[in-house]
Amino acid sequence: MSELDAIGFGALNVDKLFKVNRIAAAEEESFVVDHSEACGGSAANTMVAMARLGCKVGFIGKVASDPEGRMLLQDLRKEGVDTRGVTVAKVGRSGKVMGFVGKEGERALYIDPGVNDTIKIDETDSAYASSTKFLHLSSFAGKQSFETQKRLVDRLPEKVKVSFDPGALYARIGLTKLKPIIDKTSVMMPNAGEIALLTGKTDYKAGARLLIDEGVEVLAVKLGSKGCYVIDRGESHLVEPFKVKVVDTTGAGDAFDAGFIFGLLSGKNINEAGKIGNFVASRSITTMGARSGLPTLDDLKKFLGTS
Repeated sequence: MSELDAIGFGALNVDKLFKVNRIAAAEEESFVVDHSEACGGSAANTMVAMARLGCKVGFIGKVASDPEGRMLLQDLRKEGVDTRGVTVAKVGRSGKVMGFVGKEGERALYIDPGVNDTIKIDETDSAYASSTKFLHLSSFAGKQSFETQKRLVDRLPEKVKVSFDPGALYARIGLTKLKPIIDKTSVMMPNAGEIALLTGKTDYKAGARLLIDEGVEVLAVKLGSKGCYVIDRGESHLVEPFKVKVVDTTGAGDAFDAGFIFGLLSGKNINEAGKIGNFVASRSITTMGARSGLPTLDDLKKFLGTS
């Protein structure tokens, strides 16, 4: 089995996104300006972004035998993502996300996980998961698939590096429950809010240092419009963002993850990898949806000034 650059392991969802005049609070009303439907899921978005950057990638996940499941698989294959690790359930429904996006790109998401939360360890292939340089994890809403992630990570050979984007769902679980994954994590990419949830520290730099002390080798804190903060055991940098017109921030963090991992795979230092992450994220937020604005390898080469 030929080695892949990265394999994602996370939820697969069809994102139904509604652009609204404003995000309504309880008992309030708003109206829909635009609507789009696209394939998503955090780790899946990251793998699609890496595929567009020329990486060889695959996926571990689960869909149902329904129109959404067929749409999700077809889209991954169209993007060049290997789907041998995706299980198709005979019963149940595929995952969906209802998203409402305000004028400034802010969003509110409602997740219907479906069969995403039913992945058992015997539905994953350890040999497949071991045939990669990076296994990239993102969150599930339910407990069973989280337990499967922990068990699969424990089976990985040392040559496979684990990259981990906890998202708010896992950050709320807390550091103690995430420790089996964090102990195996080489590269972690939370945002500032998730750092606070995980560590109890409102200063993201202090929280990042705590996670490095816990054994994470490289950590990138996503700061949205302020760029990112990257740190390893030897150095740290605040990396400036790119100024673009924000249309939709859905998937921006996933896009950053792709650029950052790509940078590390390419032998870049953490500062350079942070710049690539910021670039890929900046392109993703200029259109509706998590994937439509993702840059290609040629776009990245132009940015880096290479032929």
